[in-house]
Amino acid sequence: MLLTGTVVADSETVIADGAVVVSGSRIEAVGERSTVAPQYADHEHQSYDVLLPGLVGGHIHSVQSLGRGIADDTELLDWLFDYILPMEASLSAEEMAIAAKLGYLEMIESGTTTCVDHLSVAHADEAFEAAGEIGIRGVLGKVLMDQRSPDDLLEDTQAALDESERLIRQYHGSFDDRIRYAVTPRFAVSCSEECLRGARELADAYDGVRIHTHASENRSEIETVEADTGMRNIHWLDEVGLTGEDVVLAHCVWTDESEREVLAETGTHVTHCPSSNMKLASGVAPVWDYLDRGINVALGNDGPPCNNTLDAFTEMRQASLLGKVDRLDPTATPASDIFEMATINGARAAGFDELGAIREGWRADIVGLSTDLTRATPLHDVLSHLVFAAHGDDVRFTMVDGTVLQEGGEVTAIDAEAVRREASEVGLGMDLEDARRSARQHKP
Repeated sequence: MLLTGTVVADSETVIADGAVVVSGSRIEAVGERSTVAPQYADHEHQSYDVLLPGLVGGHIHSVQSLGRGIADDTELLDWLFDYILPMEASLSAEEMAIAAKLGYLEMIESGTTTCVDHLSVAHADEAFEAAGEIGIRGVLGKVLMDQRSPDDLLEDTQAALDESERLIRQYHGSFDDRIRYAVTPRFAVSCSEECLRGARELADAYDGVRIHTHASENRSEIETVEADTGMRNIHWLDEVGLTGEDVVLAHCVWTDESEREVLAETGTHVTHCPSSNMKLASGVAPVWDYLDRGINVALGNDGPPCNNTLDAFTEMRQASLLGKVDRLDPTATPASDIFEMATINGARAAGFDELGAIREGWRADIVGLSTDLTRATPLHDVLSHLVFAAHGDDVRFTMVDGTVLQEGGEVTAIDAEAVRREASEVGLGMDLEDARRSARQHKP
């Protein structure tokens, strides 16, 4: 396939009248249209205003999609125990599949081609199958919770780890290696030491398996962990083996100097979720400091109940503006840094090589946008437009691994209307009262 338009190959390389050639699952050629296109005149040709690498959601909760709008204006632990855990506990396997499909559909529509996805305790198979069917690239994990958890989500530690291992054997590297596994403790508050250490042992037993958890998102969370362990959150995670180059920690809002040194020294990845952190009033992650220390920072939306969208373009804008106001410095978190967080930094966090830029020989995950819009006029700087003005609705083309999932603004990978209809029926019909009463008994 021959794709033409303004090619934003990476944060430093923009080809104003460019061309990208895709062969199989890889990018065969990138360059000026006048040079590249004549050599591939016999290829199927599509043109979009802007072509860019597929965006990476470095921390997503696809299966929380049915809870969009049910938990506004609440603090993190209230949000979690009064709304989100009860919702997850209430979903059947079929409903979990619908929730996952809705999340993946939204990402494909809005230009996210890879996600690091924190699922739920039960029915993880349904999300893996949905991701494989729809065609998104992802690192997915069943949630581990063996303490302070509602009865319907609480698991025996070894049983939870055993189930994780079954899922690793079944899905890690599946669907032509588009789908990989991350061992996924929810967070230290709901996981025992045995569970956390077991997560590390399990990840070490399988090549390429990552670890993905929440960390230091909220001050109440940190206080709970410190009361349990006598240590600050990052130090505790380091103690039990949950730091390192195969670990993705979501949020990391409240870290001190010594914890940031641990993150840098161990090569641990951090995913910044600005909209979620603002909406839950969790605080402002010191992203500028992480980047200065050489810590790899990805960008994530978190879940629809605390955002309320999986639009990665919105997240880029929020991340840059929040960083500037946090430092009172308009030069902080420039567009180039933010674009890297949403592309190549996210790919590194997810563990995929040759991903996150449009380069010859790299994986063909490509997004095409329209700029035939009033807010794109005049278009002085395309990178500025992508970070500060573009929306997910502008996405007209989505390709993952060389396969077209959206073309001309129409999703081809799945019946989008059917997914939305089923999701509305399930989401609007949820009854959470029984699960909510159980969850509240375990709230820290």
